[in-house]
Amino acid sequence: MGRRKLGFWQRFAVVVVKPVMTVWTRRTWRGMEHLRRDGGVIIVANHISHADPLVSAHFVYDAGRWPRFLGKASVFRVPVVGWLLHRCRQIPVERGTVDAVKSLDALVAALNEDGAVVIYPEGTTTRHPDLWPMRGKTGAARLALATGAPVVPLAMWGPERMFDPRTKRFSVRPRIPVSVSAGPPVDLGRWQGATPTRATLEEMTDEIMLRLRDLLAEIRGGTPPPLWQRPARAGDGGERPEAAA
Repeated sequence: MGRRKLGFWQRFAVVVVKPVMTVWTRRTWRGMEHLRRDGGVIIVANHISHADPLVSAHFVYDAGRWPRFLGKASVFRVPVVGWLLHRCRQIPVERGTVDAVKSLDALVAALNEDGAVVIYPEGTTTRHPDLWPMRGKTGAARLALATGAPVVPLAMWGPERMFDPRTKRFSVRPRIPVSVSAGPPVDLGRWQGATPTRATLEEMTDEIMLRLRDLLAEIRGGTPPPLWQRPARAGDGGERPEAAA
């Protein structure tokens, strides 16, 4: 969804939140051209801080799109807060229940409505001591197979200065430097039309997370560590080298 189609409550949220973010952060935005203005898009982001949704939402909005996030269903049941989230077209998810499949249906519907869906593939803030990405869950890959929507990686560095999950330190000082970079859509063409088996979804997720990790390395510097080392499957002659890259 483009910004021109926003409703009253979405515009109200912008009026309340954006001035705060403008004062709180000093932003370096890169790669906005990779977020197409029309059509559904799956945005996959690294997760380093509880401030990530504010920063990524600011970036996506400035790129001309309205971000739609997954949120815990329990938050949507909080009086007033849940009502506002629904009005702002965010998507509740029932984690660990049979109703979780409804979240996938809601995401598919959002993409079919030309939505910009933001997913954190790790499912939680990273537990890596230096805040590099962990192994991702397969939801973004499953969604890409179901819809054919492009998957755009979004790397962030700086939200940990706003709230550091390692120390629980929260900072309200103004002009905290944050960098966000969107990369070109991940090339998932070789899996187009594939059956969403566990192996296929894991391979697609590997590709997504490696592109996200490398994009993060570009903006924060340093050499990224391996994401993981998957045990070799019988008969494949060893681990997949790119998984340990």
